Amino acid sequence: MLDNDIKQQLQNLFAKLQAQYVLDATVPELHEYKEEFVDFLNDVAASSDHISYRINDGTQLAFSLLKNDKNTGIKFRGIPNGHEFSSFILAVLNSDGQGKNIPDEVLINRVKALKGKINLTTYVSLTCTNCPEIVQSLNLMALFNDNITHEMVDGALYQEEADALNIQAVPSVFADGQLLHVGKSGFGELLEKLSAQYDFEIQANPSEIKSYDVIVIGGGPAGISAAIYSARKGLNVAIIAEKIGGKVNDTVGIENLISIPYITGTQLAAQLKVHAQHYPIDLLEHRRVEKITDEDKQKVIRTSTNERYTAPSIIIATGADWRKLNVPGETEYIGRGVAFCPHCDGPFYKGKHVAVVGGGNSGIEAAIDLSEICSKVTVLEFSEYLRADTVLLEKMKSRKNIEAIVSAQTTEVLGNGEKVTGIRVKDRKTDKEQIINLDGIFVQIGLMANSGVFKDFVTTNKAGEIEIDEHCRTNQPGVYAAGDVTNIPYKQIIISMGEGAKAALSAFEDRIRSVSN
Repeated sequence: MLDNDIKQQLQNLFAKLQAQYVLDATVPELHEYKEEFVDFLNDVAASSDHISYRINDGTQLAFSLLKNDKNTGIKFRGIPNGHEFSSFILAVLNSDGQGKNIPDEVLINRVKALKGKINLTTYVSLTCTNCPEIVQSLNLMALFNDNITHEMVDGALYQEEADALNIQAVPSVFADGQLLHVGKSGFGELLEKLSAQYDFEIQANPSEIKSYDVIVIGGGPAGISAAIYSARKGLNVAIIAEKIGGKVNDTVGIENLISIPYITGTQLAAQLKVHAQHYPIDLLEHRRVEKITDEDKQKVIRTSTNERYTAPSIIIATGADWRKLNVPGETEYIGRGVAFCPHCDGPFYKGKHVAVVGGGNSGIEAAIDLSEICSKVTVLEFSEYLRADTVLLEKMKSRKNIEAIVSAQTTEVLGNGEKVTGIRVKDRKTDKEQIINLDGIFVQIGLMANSGVFKDFVTTNKAGEIEIDEHCRTNQPGVYAAGDVTNIPYKQIIISMGEGAKAALSAFEDRIRSVSN
């Protein structure tokens, strides 16, 4: 089943395994994927003397991961191919104490503090780019806490089960049968949600405050650039971020990063992290900044993990997130017909009619992708013309099942209580409203600055962007900002990198001159 190159890679990855692992599988006798499943188990077991498998009769195509004959709490229901192949590999490596994705001690202790039995199930699509991070995060939690189990389920393989649960978006996470989360997330956010739902007991963090010369908030292109430039000046630097790479992780393909003709978002995010690790930068990942105070020229930062950090200079580079429609029905039907990622959730709408709200590059790209699997795609654009690049518009015109409506204002998402059934749209020229009956809505209307926690600390504009001068200085002495969270006119990766460098150089210049902005 696995080709020779992948088999060789597995041998290399599993070469340093210490424990003995068993893939404890069940296979229905007449299952249509039985042969493929057994081939997968054979190929994996052949990659290392430390891995074997056994097959038992059962009603499900599944396997649990055992370490030295003890259940790790990790289970895969289906064949973890596609994007979930990496989740399987990391499950084995993480069980052995290996892997660069293992969080720091503070986060591990917070997982261990969760009390009671917690059974987690994540429904995925093997084509979903957002699913692996959730699967890998919850697998880690199962490893750190013996009371937690986590099962990955291939929604396509167990379609009836997914339909019964009314799953229309992935990843969908259930905790003891109750929906916990839908859509993209990371280790930190998932841990917060579990901590809110289950008993949680942890000793208070030490009262000491860790100090740095510069703290960068945000781990995207601007944040990594700012941290590297600061570290190269010999400063003691930390990055506080929910995830290294930021929104770059959501980008499928990048073709306009000069000198690199093509790179995926996940590849670039990984390279950003590797580059940062070449310097003595503390990467404090899976954390949100909850509060900043200014105390005697020191900025004191409190995080979602109840840690405190201080520095005379901080650089805010928290980027931006998907903008929502903010119309009636949208929130109620997120994950039940309202989606934001066509690559992840598009397969749920095969042969169906969907709308894409937004006629910019991301909207037209989404429409083109969805036209491959959907019976019809309706693009709804607020302005009087589609704003995407010409090359994308020409490609869209070649697709017979895409229609575009301009001057269209979305006023309501309609549903029957269980799923989306349509969308209400107003013609901005005539004020005439119409209802378009459809099955799904993909929102692609741009980004919104992630500045909420800073709005009482620095000046922001009406769009919520942090206002900066040409040197990336804010109105607050010692506070700088860079990238998509600011009021710079163009939101591009290459520009964010430059702005991050500029912010770091400005902070260093102010430091050596002992001046404030």
